[in-house]
Amino acid sequence: MTTSDDARELESSLLSPAEKDLARAAQRCIMAALDHSRAASILLTTDTGEQPRVEVPPAALKVIGQLLGAMSQGQSIVLMPMERELTTVEAAHFLNVSRPFVIKEMEAGHLPYRKVGTHRRVTLKHLLDYEQQMREQQQQALDRLADNARELGLGIRSP
Repeated sequence: MTTSDDARELESSLLSPAEKDLARAAQRCIMAALDHSRAASILLTTDTGEQPRVEVPPAALKVIGQLLGAMSQGQSIVLMPMERELTTVEAAHFLNVSRPFVIKEMEAGHLPYRKVGTHRRVTLKHLLDYEQQMREQQQQALDRLADNARELGLGIRSP
């Protein structure tokens, strides 16, 4: 499936306003149940009126609640295992940078990777760690710029 096919699939799966309301209500119920107990199961009602009890770990219920919350706000959702390996193209799209930049960061040792033949692969976990580190460095640079501007009397106030 190509990237444009993926985008079309996501667009077609967007919820209607009524479905968003249902997702929001379901999220509230799940989160309330988790707040007040160690809920480990949910009761489903099928179209035929059957009510099978489904045992679910509380951590999974929390994830389901978070997913429903995101869906109710019209956000796109992607679930991936942390160990999933991404190509350099996928990593570049994820970070919103160029593929050559990703390769440069890999070769410089800033982004751990492994080679499969001649192809580089990075795990989602390493990519998320790298993204967090990048954001922290960016914030530190912005803080230094703001400090310099304040010292020069450029009218920037402290947060």
